[in-house]
Amino acid sequence: MPTTPLTPQITTPHDPFQEPRRETCPWCGSRSLRTRLRAPDPLRHRPGTFAVDECGDCAHAFQNPRLSPEGFAFFHRDFYERQLEEFTARVLSPRAVRRRHRATARRLSALREPESWLDVGTGHARFPEAAKEFFPYTSFDGLDPTARVEQALLEGRVEEAHRGYLTTPGMAARLRGRYDVVTMFHHLEYAPDPRAELRAALAVLRPGGHLVVEVTDPRCAFATLLGRWWLPYGQPRHLHLVPRANLRAELERLGCPVLVTDRTSPHVPYDLTAALTLSLAHAHPLVQLAATPLLDLAWGLDQGCAPLFRRTGFSNAYRIVARKNPRVTGSPAPPGTRTGQPVSP
Repeated sequence: MPTTPLTPQITTPHDPFQEPRRETCPWCGSRSLRTRLRAPDPLRHRPGTFAVDECGDCAHAFQNPRLSPEGFAFFHRDFYERQLEEFTARVLSPRAVRRRHRATARRLSALREPESWLDVGTGHARFPEAAKEFFPYTSFDGLDPTARVEQALLEGRVEEAHRGYLTTPGMAARLRGRYDVVTMFHHLEYAPDPRAELRAALAVLRPGGHLVVEVTDPRCAFATLLGRWWLPYGQPRHLHLVPRANLRAELERLGCPVLVTDRTSPHVPYDLTAALTLSLAHAHPLVQLAATPLLDLAWGLDQGCAPLFRRTGFSNAYRIVARKNPRVTGSPAPPGTRTGQPVSP
């Protein structure tokens, strides 16, 4: 059967849906790379293989070769609008998602009441919806590369909707200096250039404003244990997995003191359940039915062991809160400049 234009084949060196393979780390420039993961799309099992390389010097993990803008637009649209949300609902109930958003907002309520807040990668804007309980006088705006943010505007969960990335041409200039808080919950994984996205976030922050970044932790022990079935690898959508030390160092280099580093509360208790569900995604319905007790066991382990996982190397995410100094304009501080001491929660 002939291939339709909407089905990319990730198989040839000249595939328009992939860029040429990098020989150096996009974070530090090292040539010490090793392939950490090589696997097909774990959910849809379409033709093609995606690879995640890791830098031997700075431990940055990244998709290599990376999807081209055309390939990323295709997979992002197709995956997000339908299958990812359906799959996520199978391993993490909407009620659990609401509880997580509310708990995160409660932890951030220690911040001084902000006037304006931009949630980057907001999706359906469920976090701003939950945060309004703790910040009733704050104006929440949302930014997302998909049409979901526009729907969130129509449904009243944000006051302004911006479609794209902070690095989308003209976006940071249009929003410059407008916000007291910028949040990025699992957004940097999708950004073609995470460092540029961080600089753009500082540009839209007011002096003294706070930047909150939560991302997948590539050092999570589940990544090694589960391999291709570890859901946070997020192939083919995730382009970068930034280690905590790298992100802290980058923010400090940009002149932003790190106030909080949290590896406990950002953990999402779904690793085992998601891995088993992924492995059964295309199994016969009778096999899926027979595996129900195993899925129940995996869910029980995820939930029951979550307090332990949060405090060990099994935590699958981390959160950093940093403050933009009044003198910071979005340009990096000179190398070696001391910008302040980090504070543990």
